[in-house]
Amino acid sequence: YKAWLKGTRNIGERTIVNHLIVLRTIFNQAIKSGSVEQKFYPFGKDKVPIKFPQSLKIGLTVEEVKALEDLDLNEHPLLHHARNIWLISFYFAGMRISDVLRTRWSDFKNGRLHYKMGKNEKVGSMKVHQKADSILKIYKAENTKPNELVFPNLKQIQDFSDKYSVQKAISYENGKLNRRLKKIAKLIDLDKKLTMHIARHTFGNLSGEKIPIQMLQKLYRHTSITTTINYQANFIFKDSDDALDSVVDF
Repeated sequence: YKAWLKGTRNIGERTIVNHLIVLRTIFNQAIKSGSVEQKFYPFGKDKVPIKFPQSLKIGLTVEEVKALEDLDLNEHPLLHHARNIWLISFYFAGMRISDVLRTRWSDFKNGRLHYKMGKNEKVGSMKVHQKADSILKIYKAENTKPNELVFPNLKQIQDFSDKYSVQKAISYENGKLNRRLKKIAKLIDLDKKLTMHIARHTFGNLSGEKIPIQMLQKLYRHTSITTTINYQANFIFKDSDDALDSVVDF
């Protein structure tokens, strides 16, 4: 099946893994319901492995982030909003787009942002940097209620307990923001992919020489430091490059 997908569908390894995950889910449900015996389960040890391929997401440099910050988008409100969302994510240590869009004014207290991460429900608190504060002021109206969303992207949702509808809306909004970020990348002659998730990788890459990886793990709220290491790829490459030079340069 894997060979057929790769040879006839012209899709990558990650998409193939996604197909296998669906099949694994179906098998698990079928076994749980008694429709299929456990011995027919094709996944696991000594069977078909499901392993996500490594992907390299290159973050922005300091100069590229500054170009993004300085770009005048006053005549392009939709692009201006997309840039603001990206920067807010970056200023709050690569905050996930799902958490950015669900942020409420009541999450801010005493100059800090307090929120529970949607992906793993870990709680935490971060200071509101001056750069982030200047963006937040753009969205804060005089009569803003504490329980209102900071950003308008999800204001059409009436019931946030309906997780399916919320995630569907977040995915839709993320797609729109990414399409606008692609246009912004052209305006600053950026030859890298610019998406909302790249804000997270940018923070991780730029943190390499500035903070210990344990601190980045804390900011990202990762359970495993192995996951955190992937976000410091550029720093790791620099470290290995320096090691290589130290041996070869003679």
